[in-house]
Amino acid sequence: MTQLLFSYGTLQQRDVQLATFGRELRGTADQLVGFHSSMVKIEDPDVVKTSGKSHHPIVKQTGIAEHLVAGTVFEVTNDELAHADRYEVSDYKRVSAPLSSGRMAWVYVDARA
Repeated sequence: MTQLLFSYGTLQQRDVQLATFGRELRGTADQLVGFHSSMVKIEDPDVVKTSGKSHHPIVKQTGIAEHLVAGTVFEVTNDELAHADRYEVSDYKRVSAPLSSGRMAWVYVDARA
């Protein structure tokens, strides 16, 4: 069974996809509805090495429909979703959220909010 996974950050990078999923993902552009994006410092050296970045985007829910975050929605397997869970650091939690296309997808949001 496949799941929809929305990425607004490093999971869109080819090198991160290869390291996390063992393959390059193909996706379509979409927007996360009702969220605002900022940056978070990543402390995990393995994640920094994989992404090549010490700061990653992170989103918080605002509940305001006009607040949109651009990104890509991918179809992944349940096993691949578990791999993404292991890649994301504790600053993030996975939730189901609406996209501007009308679909619902898993997305990693600020776990501290």
